[in-house]
Amino acid sequence: MTKLGLLGDIHAEDERLAAALQIFDDENTEAILFVGDVVDGEGDIDRCCALLAAAGAVGVRGNHDRWLIEDTVRSLPHAHLRTELTAASIALLEALPATCEIESPLGPLLLCHGVGESDMRRLWPHDEGYALETNDELAELLRSNHFAVVVGGHTHERMVRRFRAADARVPGHASLLFVNPGTLKRADSPGCAILDFAASCVRFFDLDDPAAPIAAESQPFASAI
Repeated sequence: MTKLGLLGDIHAEDERLAAALQIFDDENTEAILFVGDVVDGEGDIDRCCALLAAAGAVGVRGNHDRWLIEDTVRSLPHAHLRTELTAASIALLEALPATCEIESPLGPLLLCHGVGESDMRRLWPHDEGYALETNDELAELLRSNHFAVVVGGHTHERMVRRFRAADARVPGHASLLFVNPGTLKRADSPGCAILDFAASCVRFFDLDDPAAPIAAESQPFASAI
């Protein structure tokens, strides 16, 4: 697979999800990946699940999906309840794994929600020094030296960045490319991304107005610090 459509935290934004899927279709992506947090938002959650299933998207569960399945933390704004969802939506959400490994032209790709196995660990574009040195999940990924690419979410912030063993004070010379496609949540600069291995870049699209998507910045892998 040389071109992947990437969806960040979805949060029930069915109109923006439909627009993103149309972008991926127009761009002839070979697969669609999503990082979870499908639920808890202002849109139509059942339509989101149906769209993901119809597109054959591959995804993982986020902390909001886990909370819905466990019926916990349901006092959040715009939180969904299991009783509100169709059986098909519940089945899709319950089947989502915590992580998923996929082969890519650069090597093994890890799809996750936060960082690695943790759906609550955040990795911010501006993290440096102590923030990286104390990120145990990042350290574990670098220590394993297995994954070439990690696609994660949780922060709702776009990121294309290379992390190295020294960043987390891990011995050796391991490195990985971390890509966060952002979010579809309407209040948080919604958008999606295409990971283009042939062009060695990640292209972002703005979806503030789902009826009029805008091609935004393109970040080459080589420029990922």
